[in-house]
Amino acid sequence: MMYQFKIMTQAQAEEIAFHWHYDSDYSFYDMEADEEDLEEFIDPSKRGDSKFAVINRGELIGFFSVNPVDDQTVDIGLGMRPDQTGRGKGLAFLEAGIAFVQREYEPNTITLSVATFNQRAINVYKAFGFRDVKTFMQHTNGNNYEFLKMEYEVKQSNDSN
Repeated sequence: MMYQFKIMTQAQAEEIAFHWHYDSDYSFYDMEADEEDLEEFIDPSKRGDSKFAVINRGELIGFFSVNPVDDQTVDIGLGMRPDQTGRGKGLAFLEAGIAFVQREYEPNTITLSVATFNQRAINVYKAFGFRDVKTFMQHTNGNNYEFLKMEYEVKQSNDSN
């Protein structure tokens, strides 16, 4: 698959925020589930140039957010369109996103946080090479939830591997 990463437009942000709704427990990831997350996602001044629309064959199929932590680390967030999830496409999507992040930001370390109930995503992250760092509680969606912080050490191009 050929994925394109472009800075998210307002129309794309609103499409994701107001029209992407996930089934059952995964509704946790609906943008409208948390007012603060929703505002950050749809307000262009808060979104800035850190959120990217992921396009495949002319269709919006996901998003990637990239937030530099320091000069060697970036923290990412990502989401796939609901009809794309649970269909074996996650690893290819993640691989494309990580390649984009490496090319554009050149980090040594990439981190992400995922709700611990989301074993489907955790399995994809582990298959790619992310490792568990710690669990923590975070207030979101009107309650406290357990999250897993994960980390990926970028292999440098001069490595022998």
